[in-house]
Amino acid sequence: MAIKKIKPVTPGQRRKVVNTYEEITTSKPEKTLVKGKIKTGGRNNSGKMTMRYIGGGHKKKIRIIDYVRNKERIPGKIKTIEYDPNRSALIALVVYTDGEKKYIIAPNGIQVGQEILSGKGVAPEIGNTLYLSDIPLGTVVHNVELQPKRGAELARSAGTYAQVISREGKYAIIKLPSGEVRKILTTCKATIGSVSNSDHALQRSGKAGRSRWLGRRPRVRGVAMNPVDHPMGGGEGRASGGHPRSRTGLLAKGYKTRKKKASDKYIIEKRKTKKRRK
Repeated sequence: MAIKKIKPVTPGQRRKVVNTYEEITTSKPEKTLVKGKIKTGGRNNSGKMTMRYIGGGHKKKIRIIDYVRNKERIPGKIKTIEYDPNRSALIALVVYTDGEKKYIIAPNGIQVGQEILSGKGVAPEIGNTLYLSDIPLGTVVHNVELQPKRGAELARSAGTYAQVISREGKYAIIKLPSGEVRKILTTCKATIGSVSNSDHALQRSGKAGRSRWLGRRPRVRGVAMNPVDHPMGGGEGRASGGHPRSRTGLLAKGYKTRKKKASDKYIIEKRKTKKRRK
């Protein structure tokens, strides 16, 4: 998907870079596959604010996405490619030959009218969902399952993809978007191709108002607070705040938060971290 730079007619448009959304074919979602979204404003069931900087934003509807792809060997045809306000990727409406309609995350390069399949012995073509045991080595995939029949959990956001590197017994070795290399059971499914809307990261909102439309309120820096509000607050003048840490005192910028987990034995190579500048 292409992006375009807006002419600087107003201050809010001076640095604005947006998607052209030229791939989208309709603006109205399928009524049977949407439901209302209730906003919390960051409050829990007793009204206490548990998440800060959340509130407002445009009204949204939840599109019910099929992550399981359990309609095996039943052909489905792409009817529309649509925008989803709840995710960075585009979604596609699939109409199966038995009349059922489902939304899927649209892969990069998929076209309206294209036929897709899922299940055992399916050709490894864009949009098709196969078991990891059937996917050729080196293939780019997305919507990867972590456990069989639980639905896709990995590589679902715009432009992301994983890669099938090798197979060892009942496990497939997958390289994830973070750089992590891990084992996943070959009985899990994955969809061929990368996720659509790869230019999503190149967008620039241009003004604070666009963040408010998305339901994001202004975020206050810890060093700008008082000591009672944040560990990095207070001090005379413009104090730096000391060691970077969260509001609850958890160290930030390089401090590892992952503890020992049962799934550590499946990780062959840990994800790559950004090197700090000296």
